[in-house]
Amino acid sequence: MRTERQKMLAGELYDPFDPELVAAREYARSLCHALNVMKESEQSEIRRILEALFGTGGDTVWMQPPFYCDYGSNIHLGTRVFFNFNCTVLDVCEVHIGDYTLFGPGVQILTPLHPFNADLRRTQEYGKPIEIGADVWVGGGALILAGVRIGSRTIIGAGSVVTRDVPEGVLAAGNPCRVIRDVSD
Repeated sequence: MRTERQKMLAGELYDPFDPELVAAREYARSLCHALNVMKESEQSEIRRILEALFGTGGDTVWMQPPFYCDYGSNIHLGTRVFFNFNCTVLDVCEVHIGDYTLFGPGVQILTPLHPFNADLRRTQEYGKPIEIGADVWVGGGALILAGVRIGSRTIIGAGSVVTRDVPEGVLAAGNPCRVIRDVSD
C-alpha cells in the first residue's frame, strides 16, 4: 500500500493530515522561520539552513528572506537560483528550477490542487509538478500554477498568472499569462 507521501508526490489524491506529512511540514516551517529571522551577517548559519531545507541546490541558492514553503525537500534548484523577498513555494509535488533563474519579490509557485467535489475536498488534495528552465526571470508578484512548465531564457512579466506552459526564449505576461513576443538579445 502506498504512503500518503508517495501518493502526494505522484500527483494522486492524498490525505494532507497524514502524521508523516504534518511532521514534514512542521520541520520545513521551522527551518523557514529560522531563516526568516537570521541576520544578514550570519551567512554560514543561513547556508546551513538552506542546505537542510531544499531537496537540492541549497548550497548555491541566493535568498532574500522571508521565504515560505510546504516541505522544501521537493524543491530542486539549479546553480545560483535567486529568490527575492517574500517568495512562496508550495511544493506538494516536485518543483524543478534551472540554473541562474531569478524570482522577483512576492512570486508564488503553487503545486497544490483541490477536488471540485466539496465532500472530497474536506479530506483530500492533490498536485501537479512545476518545471522552470534555466536563465528564466520571473517578475514580482507573479503566480505560477500547478502543472506549468516554463522554458529556459523566458521572461514572465510582473503580476502575471501563469496557468499553462510557456515556451523557451519568450516574453510572456498577463492574466492569464500569454506570449507577447520572442526575446532577442
